Amino acid sequence: MTQLPFSYPAIDGERLLADLHTLRGFGAAGCGVVRPSLSPEDIASRHWLRQRMADAGLDATLDGVGNVIGRSPQPGPALLLGSHTDTQPLGGWLDGVYGVIAALEVARTLRHDPVLGAIALDVASFIDEEGTHYSFLGSLSASGQLDQPTLDAARCRDGTSLPERLHAAGLDGRIAPLDLRRYAGFIELHIEQGPVLDDGGKRLGVVSGIVGARNIDIVVSGEANHAGTTPMARRHDAGRALIALASAIEDTFSRTAGPETVWNIGRMSFQPGAAAIVPERAELRLQFRDLDSRRLDRLEAALQPLAADIRTRWQVGVDIARAGQPTLPAHLSPVLQAHLVRATERRASGAWITLPSGAMHDAGIFAQVMPAAMLFVPSLGGRSHCPEEDTRPDDLVLGAQALADAVVDWARFTLPDRLPARK
Repeated sequence: MTQLPFSYPAIDGERLLADLHTLRGFGAAGCGVVRPSLSPEDIASRHWLRQRMADAGLDATLDGVGNVIGRSPQPGPALLLGSHTDTQPLGGWLDGVYGVIAALEVARTLRHDPVLGAIALDVASFIDEEGTHYSFLGSLSASGQLDQPTLDAARCRDGTSLPERLHAAGLDGRIAPLDLRRYAGFIELHIEQGPVLDDGGKRLGVVSGIVGARNIDIVVSGEANHAGTTPMARRHDAGRALIALASAIEDTFSRTAGPETVWNIGRMSFQPGAAAIVPERAELRLQFRDLDSRRLDRLEAALQPLAADIRTRWQVGVDIARAGQPTLPAHLSPVLQAHLVRATERRASGAWITLPSGAMHDAGIFAQVMPAAMLFVPSLGGRSHCPEEDTRPDDLVLGAQALADAVVDWARFTLPDRLPARK
């Protein structure tokens, strides 16, 4: 092949931002976006995205669960880039969207380079990362970690049939896993969704690992009775017992936690829910996250003795069960991280750091089956999953440029027969 002078091609920042703002229009609500997976706005945006991928020279498809996949015509080994474009019920305009559009921008920039067009670069938008119906539906199915019988029997969070929900959105519900043999790895560019980069004045962050998570449902069963006439000592109060258990969990987790451990009580309810009735049932949803699976095991194991104590002291029933399958911590590829480090140092010397991700991402799913890596740009004020979510335009462009540089570096190390030797 002809050896041409090597350089890192510049992405088109204006084109990147224009596509981000166009996608923002699907479900725009004030400064936020309402585009949950399988909504009419979500499906419309996926057809638009498929066309944009086709315009970039990719073989673009919308699969049976809603993933938009753009495949390079080049043979592998390939890199897979992307993220998700669904939002929270009232979310921000960047979240995973940024990673998808930046991946598309990198693919079309490199495609028109006379040498770098030889790189096989596929782009993806995975559906339902946010878990509106089935958490990580897109990345689990595309990575081969969700099979057809499991999907066919799956229920959405509201109890409805997942296949029926997919059919109602115009999708056939058939899983089309990617050919993992094609890929050397997956890289996801994302906003940080936390305050570390913004507070520290940093412009880029190379992600060292992604936390795993456990969701736990706790149900306390007591006895309904009149709240005015039943003496306190005679009550089997499911509500107060659950509050006592929540307090005990807080104390125990505080002693067991590591530097990256976080936990949250996202839902608590009492039944029948009247001020004049002692609750006969109380429910709680607990989530905890950490980079260390062993610590997650210890936190989960600590719940049983706490529950046993509550049963005895409050004379109530306590049932503890996992809600869904745990999400495993992701140990990211040192090789891909090294390419990202070189790119961030080239583009933002002294203004980048390594940091863990406290949020879960599609990269964490793909890390279970192939090398994976992540790159962050700052979130202003650490705000995300809200309409106020934002990032400076120059940081959005910088992140996409660093991603392009990392892809080129990966190719120069991995595909020496296709690209010029390193100078």
